[in-house]
Amino acid sequence: MKWYEVKVETASEAVEAVANILVESGASGVSIEDALDAANWESDAFGEIADKSALTDLTEGARVAAYFPETVFLPEILPFMQERVAALPTFGLAIGKNDWQITEVSDADWSTAWKKYYHPVRITRYLTILPSWESYTPASEEEKVITLDPGMAFGTGTHPTTRLSLQALEVILRGGERVLDVGTGSGVLSIAAKYLGAGKVTAYDLDEVAVRSAKENLDLNPVAQDVEVYANNLLNGVAEEADVIVANILAEIILLLIPDAYRLLKPNGRFVVSGIIHDKVDEVMEAMYTEGFEVDQLFKQQDWYAIILKKAEE
Repeated sequence: MKWYEVKVETASEAVEAVANILVESGASGVSIEDALDAANWESDAFGEIADKSALTDLTEGARVAAYFPETVFLPEILPFMQERVAALPTFGLAIGKNDWQITEVSDADWSTAWKKYYHPVRITRYLTILPSWESYTPASEEEKVITLDPGMAFGTGTHPTTRLSLQALEVILRGGERVLDVGTGSGVLSIAAKYLGAGKVTAYDLDEVAVRSAKENLDLNPVAQDVEVYANNLLNGVAEEADVIVANILAEIILLLIPDAYRLLKPNGRFVVSGIIHDKVDEVMEAMYTEGFEVDQLFKQQDWYAIILKKAEE
């Protein structure tokens, strides 16, 4: 079978949105090269990579590559993908060069092409993310290794939004918490929550592809095999209270989630949100205050923010 590689050169802040558009359009795998990731490795206090140039040749912006089988008629769907990406600035996301390239690749090339961009990543003192095809030896008994196959959903730990979410979870989880993971993607945050001692964890995603991907990744991590994953629109219709709600999604979607998050959180519960670009922080914070949340901690990496919020005791 023939495959087609579609590469989109875009802005760093748009990579997750662009990747999602490509997957929803029928891509069978995605990879992300981000100039910010290479910069992170230069100053990262955890872990090393033998060849930093393997991450990307980009000096700025990002590149999302997606792989489509020949059974998908690209000339028909390409204009729709390009139209959706071109509309991202209306949601506050810059799209940079927005340059598109299409290349035919062989079946053998496709099976490994996107994997070269993923390596073991030490995210925090306790958490390391390991691609399922790599070998890795933990540095200590305290180090928890999250095994992922990131081919069908984003959330690999390399993007600042995911890294910030993981760091925030490490700060607040003490053991036994009831956790809701909204927009789970690859399932990485649910897996991390279990490694950090959470009790019952339930994950939701609107995208059926992400739900399947999350379930596959949960199976790779025995500690997280009791996590339940459902297709759902945010927290609509969810009734069970939680100690912690985490959402690594776009700021515009976070705004829609706030009322349900406040409704479901127990008094003194924590709401962890990430995926917020600099220009959207004030808008998100104002909406949180209006709903009744208090800001506990603020995390920042490059132009991205994550916030730990607290539902005040009644």
